[in-house]
Amino acid sequence: MSHLKLLICALALTLMAAAPARAVSLLRDADIEYGLEQLAAPVLRAAGLSPNQVRILVVDDNSLNAFVADTQHIFINAGLINKLQTARALQAVIAHEAAHITNGHIARRAGNMRNARTAVGLGLVLAAATGAATGSGQAAAGLAFGTSSSAMRAFLAHTRAEEASADQAAVRSLVRAGIDPQGAVEVLDIFRGQEALSVGRQDPYLLSHPLTRDRLRAMEGFVAAYGKSVPEDNSAVYWFARVQGKLSAFTRAPRWTLRRADDSPSRDIALMREAIAYHRQSDLRRAVAAIDGALALRPRDPFLMELKGQILLESRQAGPAVRTYQNAANLAPNNALIQGGLGRALLASGNPKAALQALERARSRDWRDARVLRDLGAAYAQTGQAGMASAATAERYALMGRLKDAGIHAKRAVDLLPRGSAAWRRSQDVLGAAERAARR
Repeated sequence: MSHLKLLICALALTLMAAAPARAVSLLRDADIEYGLEQLAAPVLRAAGLSPNQVRILVVDDNSLNAFVADTQHIFINAGLINKLQTARALQAVIAHEAAHITNGHIARRAGNMRNARTAVGLGLVLAAATGAATGSGQAAAGLAFGTSSSAMRAFLAHTRAEEASADQAAVRSLVRAGIDPQGAVEVLDIFRGQEALSVGRQDPYLLSHPLTRDRLRAMEGFVAAYGKSVPEDNSAVYWFARVQGKLSAFTRAPRWTLRRADDSPSRDIALMREAIAYHRQSDLRRAVAAIDGALALRPRDPFLMELKGQILLESRQAGPAVRTYQNAANLAPNNALIQGGLGRALLASGNPKAALQALERARSRDWRDARVLRDLGAAYAQTGQAGMASAATAERYALMGRLKDAGIHAKRAVDLLPRGSAAWRRSQDVLGAAERAARR
């Protein structure tokens, strides 16, 4: 895949809510994404997909929604994860979205989007799907920079026939994976009655996944046909509680978290939630004590170690943060988000050369993280590499959807970098995309 397509895939999402379209961002966290991988893996395998090729990413949005925009990513809003009550319900959401991939619904809608020529503001991950369908990175880039909310709604919306087929496929996948399909009914129950609300008051999930009483009854029938319930998997219960516990601790008020931390199914999750809540209250002593308590229970857990590094770094304890992040990186050397955190801590400690190595490792493994590009730009600048700093900054602005700013820095990078180098070619891609956007 060309770098232009990779960049397009990574650029900021624009998705349709009930109101006008708006740009949203992803919540990137190594622990949460690992937990989602554990929950998704049996579902994806049962659906005939590779867990190594489909990523589950969290959208920083409190509304209830989940969607697919290409064949390699399933997006779930933070609000929906926080709303669900069981691991099987979250796995049912994943199974349903995976069914849209395996049933070919994405390819059909990507083909339809080739006709969207007059829109303004298409999320570039959708353009990547179009590029994959057409085989043309230029066609994808042509769509990339803007689609109206109505066009976005048309892209994301499934027909009732698609929903019915996805429901059946999802239930089959859940049963095949040994997961109680009752979770699928639990998900639909959340939205029961919303079809009677005005469009402006409905959750976005209803706008892209039409729900009717007939569909709910049909789902209940599918589930009932598979007989008695399936016992919960302890590992799934743990990872669901950990994902939801960490996500809610960062997105809800600290007092809310502290009141409910002891409701966690295990002590390490309770202590993790307390650590986050105390950190958000700027109580470093209690935050460190809590995360150290969690680490005492799981001493080789790289994600708890990373959380301690984050707490120290954000509390301006750069030296201890470097040591902690290094321990986390030693435990999970291939995790891009942990490598990015290590680079960030090294940069804060005044060691840009070492930071550059960690940040480059992070970027080579995951090009979706705008924070890494921001830190790379700073590290390049501090080591006297102005052209590389401009190239990283251009890609970061493009990732954020700020194409005008991206073009300014891409032009500077093209003028400074050796002609034909990899960074020069990436900057040319960004510059070309920015110029096309300016002409629209």
